[in-house]
Amino acid sequence: MAQEEIQIPTVLVVDDNPHNLELILAYLEDVDCRAVSAEGGSEALDIIKNDPPDLVLLDVMMPKISGFEVCRILKNNPQTAHIPIIMVTALNEMGDIERAIQSGTDDFLSKPVNKWELITRVKTMLRLKHLTDKLERTLAYLSEIESNIHQIKPR
Repeated sequence: MAQEEIQIPTVLVVDDNPHNLELILAYLEDVDCRAVSAEGGSEALDIIKNDPPDLVLLDVMMPKISGFEVCRILKNNPQTAHIPIIMVTALNEMGDIERAIQSGTDDFLSKPVNKWELITRVKTMLRLKHLTDKLERTLAYLSEIESNIHQIKPR
């Protein structure tokens, strides 16, 4: 296998409230990542389609398309299902948490967001995403080797 190229991960922050976007983007300055933002679900889906991030921090309560729906769309699409999503919301009733989990979220943060909790969860999700991607590349490489072996020596 070729030497791995180190890439800075991308985190997409989605929130319709400019203050919340600014705050989370400021917190992410303490994480080794490229942070990009979207002010709503439709904009987020466009960004993800053109340049899939390594992680999405997704507000739940947004006009037009909710975070629950954005999450459901992403998790039901094989091209984006692997992207981890952390829902960030002021909703903290058990029913809201259940709804977030049912929509496919990978984690859940309640507002107001604690800086160190956010940083810890983001770093954890990015590490898991990196390891998952590495495992998928390794499996593809092994599959290719197996295929080559079978071409040389059929079963």
